[in-house]
Amino acid sequence: MTSAETPADAGPSLLAPGWAGSPAAAATGDGAYLRALLDAEAALTRAQAALGLAPAGAATAVTDAADPARFDVRSLAERARAGGNPVIPLVADLTRAVGEEYGPYVHRGATSQDILDTATMLVAVRTLDLVLADLERTGRALAGLAAEHRDTSMPGRTLTQHAVPTTFGLKAAGWRSLVLDARDRIVAVRDGLPAQLGGAAGTLAAFAAYGATDPAALPAAYARELGLRAPLLPWHTLRTPVADLAGCLAFAAGALGKVAADVLTLSRTEIAEVAEGSGGGSSAMPHKANPVRATLIAAAARRAPQLAATLYGALAAEDERPAGAWHAEWEPLRELLRLTGGAARDAAELTEGLRVHPGAMRAHLGLTHGLIVSERLSAELAPVLGRARAKELLTEIAGRTYTEGRTLGELLAEEPELSGVDLGDLTDPARYTGSAGALTDRALERR
Repeated sequence: MTSAETPADAGPSLLAPGWAGSPAAAATGDGAYLRALLDAEAALTRAQAALGLAPAGAATAVTDAADPARFDVRSLAERARAGGNPVIPLVADLTRAVGEEYGPYVHRGATSQDILDTATMLVAVRTLDLVLADLERTGRALAGLAAEHRDTSMPGRTLTQHAVPTTFGLKAAGWRSLVLDARDRIVAVRDGLPAQLGGAAGTLAAFAAYGATDPAALPAAYARELGLRAPLLPWHTLRTPVADLAGCLAFAAGALGKVAADVLTLSRTEIAEVAEGSGGGSSAMPHKANPVRATLIAAAARRAPQLAATLYGALAAEDERPAGAWHAEWEPLRELLRLTGGAARDAAELTEGLRVHPGAMRAHLGLTHGLIVSERLSAELAPVLGRARAKELLTEIAGRTYTEGRTLGELLAEEPELSGVDLGDLTDPARYTGSAGALTDRALERR
């Protein structure tokens, strides 16, 4: 184990199978945060050097010293208790590593929150890039399923009951639409995440004291060094960036959760219209192939809103720098990044391997003995029989389908007043999917 690792970084989390081993896990570990903190410190010195506020040698020395392998994460974590955050002991260690000549240029003019907020934005950007890659995989897989099953009819279910027929293609296209919505929200948030630089109370006063003639130019130079957005104002207690992260991550987890919820329903033994490509086993029942990917996504979707709520609660931060509100953000934000990243990884695997069973879907269209098309028949028979008589007849025959064990089509065919009506297509559920195909095509035009 290197000095930049903790036991939590060195391997999977025993109780977090949803994100263990995911790209997001590595991008949010303590080692990744240490890397981001050091990147933030080095960039600050480089930005000051670019504006003539520090020697070029200081920028080189700090950047060279900011090597995570030279720092002990465990020690930093333990010493963080003294000042309430890990930046304080990190600055002390980095200053010693830089040496006497350029040590005074480490962290000059900044406050701990400047560095930790900036590092958090770096971790978020790096993690969101990984989440986006998995969302793209998921979107491609769903596009393929939607196109393949454009006309695969299945029961539409509302309030848990069969309603009217739909298609699996339209369902998959709807899943994809949510995934693309999540992607677009994440891209917008990622591209707007700002660096943080304001000094002790957000006035940039210390930078003027160190010789800056235009301190307000420094945050933009700092942001350029890091590839982040230049902040309009220091945002120590203006927590829009964190709230935006909370929103897009919780939405993404929920969007993927919708896919998982449907897969969990449709893969039940008694439904079996879909199945995961490689189900998980049971410790007690050898026959089981559990929908594990969907289960883990569903778990993330249930937890994400509460984590986001904590981050939204931190918006009410007092003064120019808060006590507690800022500190309350760190762990929930990291956990939200991990959960959403793990869910995106699992969603890509789930959708790429999903097995669809059209035969089961078609068979289930007959479970209501043809009543699944009663809406259509009501509309089609009204001009023939009159609206009131059509409703009366369909209501009567609907009851008989179950008592007599016969289909709606069979019973209608025996009615003398319908002797001139071609009931074949009217009673075929596969021929009552409305504009499902056209809607699927329209959804697949979105890129």
